[in-house]
Amino acid sequence: MAKQSGLSWDDVELSVEATSRRIDAGEVTLHAVEAGPEDGELVVLLHGFPECWYAWADYLRPLSEAGYRVVALDQRGYNLSDRPPGVEWYSIDELAGDVVGVADALGHETAHVVGHDWGGAVAWWTALHHPDRVRSLTAMNLPHPTVLARHLRRDPGQQLRSWYVLFFQLPKLPELVAPVGDWAVLERAMTGSALPGTFSAADLDRYRAAWSVPGAYGSMVDWYRAVVRERPRPRAETVDVPTLVVWGSKDRFLRPKMARESLAFCEDGHLKTFEEATHWVHHEEPVAVARAVVEHLDDAWRTPNNTPDEAGHRPV
Repeated sequence: MAKQSGLSWDDVELSVEATSRRIDAGEVTLHAVEAGPEDGELVVLLHGFPECWYAWADYLRPLSEAGYRVVALDQRGYNLSDRPPGVEWYSIDELAGDVVGVADALGHETAHVVGHDWGGAVAWWTALHHPDRVRSLTAMNLPHPTVLARHLRRDPGQQLRSWYVLFFQLPKLPELVAPVGDWAVLERAMTGSALPGTFSAADLDRYRAAWSVPGAYGSMVDWYRAVVRERPRPRAETVDVPTLVVWGSKDRFLRPKMARESLAFCEDGHLKTFEEATHWVHHEEPVAVARAVVEHLDDAWRTPNNTPDEAGHRPV
């Protein structure tokens, strides 16, 4: 049988024992790579554009060694996950619903939700609209949705940085341009906005495998089309769960001041900045970021509403 196109866990030499599976999240079935003890608290890792589950390859080991059950998703439309046809299927409500659906499928009432870039947007939205299902929130280089919307309306500097969002509204053209030159545009977008050496040739080959899945790139772009057409506003603005904002200060796409502004919308928010890192902070500082995430998850576990019972069990 011919190997399925795309990037699976067995295409990568991981530093931890991991498995690949498909998870029925309700409306869609999502591909995921899992690691860590099955009875550990659930951590859902959400990648951004234009990545896939592989964005979190360096995080599977430290999180699983800390005792967490780690699930790195291919989000809806990406790589090996389902990609329903139609822009309406990529609204932020649908994407947040996938996180809840994954937790349901795995038998967990709550999850620690960690996201970067678009994954950060989904993480914020999940915490705002499903607060009873989120144990803690970690958002990397993506601000609170109210902060981002305000800057997109009023801040010419941020509007200029977000020019590509308008390009993605064009029909068919983004899908035609991206594969030219073996995905040269996407490669330049990543390497040109990251510190030198952040992405190896092997990394880029793995991403190309994910981008090359038939129909995947169009679904990835549909996330941008959906958010512009819908212009969603959160039903609540304050995040109640413990929140960590991780930010690479040399981000070319997002103004760094939005990171601190996001804390005003968090009941229990903390900011960890990396002054020399870029938008790709999770790749450029994997050890330090992983340490910060583990400390954040552990602190969330020790908060009063997650106190172990008399037998020493924690809610999962």
